[in-house]
Amino acid sequence: MDYQNRAGSKFGGGGVASQSATNADRRERLRKLALETIDLDKDPYFFKNHVGSFECRLCLTVHQNDGSYLAHTQGRKHQTNLARRAAKDAQMGRHKQDEGYTGANAIQVRKNVVKIGRPGYKITKTRDPVTRQEGLLFQLQYPELAQGVVPRLRFMSAYEQKVEEPPDKQYQYLLVAAEPYETCGFKLQAREVDRGEDKHWTWFDGDSKEYWIQVTFKTEREERYSGVPGLAPSRG
Repeated sequence: MDYQNRAGSKFGGGGVASQSATNADRRERLRKLALETIDLDKDPYFFKNHVGSFECRLCLTVHQNDGSYLAHTQGRKHQTNLARRAAKDAQMGRHKQDEGYTGANAIQVRKNVVKIGRPGYKITKTRDPVTRQEGLLFQLQYPELAQGVVPRLRFMSAYEQKVEEPPDKQYQYLLVAAEPYETCGFKLQAREVDRGEDKHWTWFDGDSKEYWIQVTFKTEREERYSGVPGLAPSRG
């Protein structure tokens, strides 16, 4: 970093960098360090959403550019979550071995699952009475679901799916999977989802075998100024 030609500095001696310049230099060094150790194409937690921002699926954070995401991966929060995830995966691996299932056996069982059709479902439009945010409440019925199996969900962009061609960036998809049922796909507007605990949640009733999903979209103002310091609406 060039410190010459700063106020109060001598030629060739280097001046005192400002706080903003120091932070910019630190971010650039973290970005270069991360690029040497991380291949974004192989990062399972790296995701580019429909508005052009970058998301960390592990920490549920949003970043305006790849440099910000790479700096995040070197931070304490991401590293801590990676360690927790590794410990959890190791524990799950030991649990499967204790039950007598190897990785090959587990894959073979999944391949032999016979699909029994799609689950019944109901969709209700919602609106937060305070923030006026729009949302959707999904109720899916899995009466034949095996004991101990819990449905899983994920959001998919229009460019990830291969069913509807050409992809339409105005839409995204919500996928819900639970064997032996077929995977359900719901086509939604490509709006940013509010990840707050009381805005986006899931709940599975093991007695009635019903899976509930609450999806709440951010307001137009929140989407426009998301991640902009001082402009993002507060929830206080």
